[in-house]
Amino acid sequence: MVYTSYFPILFFMLLATIMGSIMIVAGRLLGRHKPDDQKNSPYECGFEAFEDARVKFDVRYYLIAIIFILFDLEVAFLLPWALVFRHLGMYGFVVMAVFLTILIAGFVYVWKKGALEWE
Repeated sequence: MVYTSYFPILFFMLLATIMGSIMIVAGRLLGRHKPDDQKNSPYECGFEAFEDARVKFDVRYYLIAIIFILFDLEVAFLLPWALVFRHLGMYGFVVMAVFLTILIAGFVYVWKKGALEWE
């Protein structure tokens, strides 16, 4: 029957649900519960809230975040490419070289504009 091939997936989902439930219940039963004002306060990066939550951030914060995501995605493309590099041949090498050249050109542009300087 076709459904028998799904049995391992169902088994692991069931096992994960049971193990997760056991850990949550064990933590609830065995853990200490001594809440105080500091534990119950909202997390505000280590200091007391002093302004409205809708304060605008500096645009450089968002720029750094976008650059971080960009280079994180670059690694996500480089790892699979490196694993199948021998099968791709020269075409795969050239395509990745073009990709990296565009990425490095963008990085140099951002660097020269001073976007990475945090004053």
